[in-house]
Amino acid sequence: MIQGMENQTSNPLLSLSSSSLREEKTSVLCRLSYRCLPFNCSSIHSSVQDFRRFSKQSSEAAGRILRYILLSMVKQALAVAAGEEEVVPEAEPAGPLPPPPPPPPTAAGAAVLVPPLNFAMVDYGVFRSGFPDAANFSFLRALHLRSVLCLCPEPYPDANVDFLRANGIRLFQFGIDGYKEPFANIPEDTIREALKVVLDIRNHPLLIHCNRGKHRTGCVVGCLRKLQRWCLASIFDEYRCFAAAKARVSDQMFMEQFDISSFKLCQASFSS
Repeated sequence: MIQGMENQTSNPLLSLSSSSLREEKTSVLCRLSYRCLPFNCSSIHSSVQDFRRFSKQSSEAAGRILRYILLSMVKQALAVAAGEEEVVPEAEPAGPLPPPPPPPPTAAGAAVLVPPLNFAMVDYGVFRSGFPDAANFSFLRALHLRSVLCLCPEPYPDANVDFLRANGIRLFQFGIDGYKEPFANIPEDTIREALKVVLDIRNHPLLIHCNRGKHRTGCVVGCLRKLQRWCLASIFDEYRCFAAAKARVSDQMFMEQFDISSFKLCQASFSS
């Protein structure tokens, strides 16, 4: 059988040169190319069945191509079975990607800038955060602050006082006692005095902070937003962004009821 096919299929690919046969040849090759490797009984059997179906609908030239491809597959399979040719194993699946390289070491003497907890920019020249500690001093120094507004009643730590003095930063402290609902006691007069410091651009750049940068700082910033003509929905969204699960209804009620009539309405942004 093989010898008979050999006689009928000598160099059929070289004999096809016209454009019509070239298109037919390409179609046939694409049809069987996926079966060429590995050469096993299953692929040969599938190719024989394909050959029988396709030869009834194809031209004589295409049939010669099919017989040539099938004969090559049979020869290859016999050679593998006789041990004359080695089957190329399939490539192993790629393993997990290697871990990314470690970050380059910090240069000797270079300061690592670590912002305080809940740090963010409120407006041009106005920032907010939780209580800064010694790890944050390099970051605060990079802000070139003129003033710090602390809303905690406890005495300011000596290390922080020394840092402020060494960098020529003025400290404003308006102590507001921390509380938990439902025992809300937000002193409105203290909030007003703190706002006067924030509105004075001579104190900028300014950092507003309390212990965690959530409730007391959030109330001062929320009242500032009312002066900047923000709508209540935006004010409450900003407050909840920092307070998260600790958001308090009493804080939001205070901001909603805060009377700004005694203040001169400031511009929408300090950048102007």
